[in-house]
Amino acid sequence: MKKRRYFKMNTGQKEVLNALQNCIVTCNECFDACLSEHHVSSMVECIRLDRDCSEICSLLVQAISRNSSNIGVLARSCVEICERCADECSKHDHDHCKKCAEACNECATVCRKLIV
Repeated sequence: MKKRRYFKMNTGQKEVLNALQNCIVTCNECFDACLSEHHVSSMVECIRLDRDCSEICSLLVQAISRNSSNIGVLARSCVEICERCADECSKHDHDHCKKCAEACNECATVCRKLIV
């Protein structure tokens, strides 16, 4: 019987996972807070990008944890969507949007390391 090899993450991958998980949580918090704003109609693009960003970050976490061969492809998409989300959130004065923009920018910076 073949012995199964387990993937062991290195320090750099753990740093990326931490940034991704922080981005997921922060985007979800922003998404939820945007829904409670008085002029929710002006927050539609922010809400959509929060959801997209959270989803691509979640997908990349899964890919990293199983050592997928698509990590670089997903990281490229993650960087692009994180940057779009950060740009949109930075247009709003709400604290949750400012925190989200910061988390997205940090995530994009760290995820660039995965692009080969």
